[in-house]
Amino acid sequence: MKTNPGRFFEDFRLGETIRHATPRTVTEGDVALYTALYGPRFAVQSSDAFATGFGYRRAPLDDLLVFHVVFGKTVPDISLNALANLGYAEGRFLRPVYPGETLSSVSEVIGLKESSNRQTGVVYVRSTGYDAAGEAVLSYCRWVLVRKRDPAAAIAAEAVPDLAKAVAPADLAASLPLLDPAAYDAALAGSPHRFGDYAPGERIDHVDGMTVEEAEHQIATRLFQNTAKVHFDALATRDTRFGRRLIYGGHVISLARALSFNGLANAFSIAGINAGRHVAPLFSGDTVYAWSEVLDVADLPGRSDVGALRLRTVATKNQPCGAFPDKVGDGVDPAVILDLDYWVLIPR
Repeated sequence: MKTNPGRFFEDFRLGETIRHATPRTVTEGDVALYTALYGPRFAVQSSDAFATGFGYRRAPLDDLLVFHVVFGKTVPDISLNALANLGYAEGRFLRPVYPGETLSSVSEVIGLKESSNRQTGVVYVRSTGYDAAGEAVLSYCRWVLVRKRDPAAAIAAEAVPDLAKAVAPADLAASLPLLDPAAYDAALAGSPHRFGDYAPGERIDHVDGMTVEEAEHQIATRLFQNTAKVHFDALATRDTRFGRRLIYGGHVISLARALSFNGLANAFSIAGINAGRHVAPLFSGDTVYAWSEVLDVADLPGRSDVGALRLRTVATKNQPCGAFPDKVGDGVDPAVILDLDYWVLIPR
């Protein structure tokens, strides 16, 4: 058999390492297409002149573009036969990535848990993205619900990993170049608010909404070479719980991040992902809104140029977030589609 049907739950083994095809050189064309799809406006990623003045070599790739490319490499081996991507933890963006860099991915299976119905199981992996020199640029854990090929198949060994509740501030931005906050032009960046202007408990309504179109989602998911059937194959998904194709969860993350510019324009880089859940599915024609809560503020050891904000960003579908009702805040409202806990960097 020369074709690849993808792995089913019983094909995974605890501790195995999977080297994923295909290395991908990320170009300025990819940056332009990513910008066209999501509309991010963060100045550091938008302008070489702004980025070099601040201390970068040039404008780096958007952190989530790096994440999606690394993630997309893993799909044929991890989640081609998945029903849902369930969550994230221990995500660290380890160094800036620039246009022209080639990215590849490797995953380790760190957990397996068969579902009680024996039809599916949860696979936990730690995936790492590398540049052409073999330096790690990104590392994260995720867990995904995968079909079984044979419900009666025995599972060799099971374990659920103990994952950290949050990335420690000391583990953030270790390879970030020394930046010059005095050279950071807040007027050009779009907001006067810096590290000292945010406090735990503050909530920010990002106000704007974006309606998801089928064509945009298809282009975006192919851009990342994500081949999961639930996003593309109408026949394969008609007998699933939802009976239709799902919008890639990373598409929602990028939309929410782009929307967060309104209120967090100077949060120029994502440094870590503490936890994340795709709470409910998104479909074409739905409109995405988002709001963020500041969970914590943190100094970074040895750095006086930037600080870190720990944010909880909640994305909803077809329901603006202005009222912040408690039930939406608790993530139980049916309109909630994403609940993401992460660290961003912001100038002092």
